Amino acid sequence: MPLISLRSPALLLLPLTLGIAGCDRQSPTATQPSSAPTGAETAANASQGSKGEFNGTLDIANRGAAMPDFAFQDTAGKTLRSADLKGKPVLINLWATWCGPCVLEMPMLDSLAAAHAGKLRVVTISQDMGQPEKVKALFEQKKFAHLEPWLDPENQLGFHYNTGLLPTSVLYDAKGREVWRMIGAHDWSGARTRALLADTLGG
Repeated sequence: MPLISLRSPALLLLPLTLGIAGCDRQSPTATQPSSAPTGAETAANASQGSKGEFNGTLDIANRGAAMPDFAFQDTAGKTLRSADLKGKPVLINLWATWCGPCVLEMPMLDSLAAAHAGKLRVVTISQDMGQPEKVKALFEQKKFAHLEPWLDPENQLGFHYNTGLLPTSVLYDAKGREVWRMIGAHDWSGARTRALLADTLGG
């Protein structure tokens, strides 16, 4: 896939399939499915191949917008304010345990955080509503080394970004200005990711 320049002012879109690339972030709590894939989902994933799972949409329409100031807590009660993240580039990832594509890309986000330690902070913020135990259980199961289980039970960021889909990932520069959004699941391990981060991280 050819690399896409971020210098173009146009909104850059790639094909997006709701069932694969993203989940409706407004799924009601009472009907949120388990994060564990079913046998049918596992078979579908195997038949489609890894690249078919990650076809999110790159959006630069909000480039330059300031990072919003919201407060979040982790599963242990520690507090984080998004405005306090300024000082180094940060990738904010909105996800949920019931969103299959979200869970699929999280190990890659953990690896991305490790690869760019000290230069990029990756902040995953759960949009699960009133289910912190599910977030804690998934983190314990996956044993992420570089991600933290931040919670946004009122979906503050989800409504602020207003993409309507999970996962949604937003890159900010060191001054807290938005660079781009990735709406839907993305292959964070590939060369395209390195190209998308190069300007912000300095190569």
